[in-house]
Amino acid sequence: MNVVVTEYSDNWVQNYIEESQQIRSIFGQELVDIHHIGSTSVPGLKAKPIIDIMPVVKDIKQVDSFNEQMRSLGYECMGEFGMSGRRYFRKGGDNRTHQVHVFQADNEEDITRHLAVRDYLRTHSDDTQRYGELKESLARQFPRDIEAYMDGKDTFVKELETKALNWYNVSKDS
Repeated sequence: MNVVVTEYSDNWVQNYIEESQQIRSIFGQELVDIHHIGSTSVPGLKAKPIIDIMPVVKDIKQVDSFNEQMRSLGYECMGEFGMSGRRYFRKGGDNRTHQVHVFQADNEEDITRHLAVRDYLRTHSDDTQRYGELKESLARQFPRDIEAYMDGKDTFVKELETKALNWYNVSKDS
């Protein structure tokens, strides 16, 4: 997979809205909520132009019954794909355009982690800028090696998640 990091685009919000509407129609009554997450959900953040979507559902096992409908939208159905309690779908092959991370509503840990990082980056521009610069630098270093790119972000992302969760829990309690 080629690693391309671009400047933030306002089109990403519209791409999320359009795709989330299609996912809503597939998941129907099973859907509790749906969120735009990941770097494309943070205004001003440089990112790989891949829209990350997080549907929250009543029963994660029911999501498997939607695989054929997700395939009809162009998604690969990847199952848990290394994360217990998740259903993961990706679209676009080597030129990925969308990723869908589905969690059950009572999986507060994973849901909160994604929302905390998104909301933290939306309100902490210094960390947003540092993260964007890191991603841009790694993409230049490893333009055809997604694993090396991901490994290069790992320490920063773990520290970011810790800061974001602490911030999120404090701001939620106040």
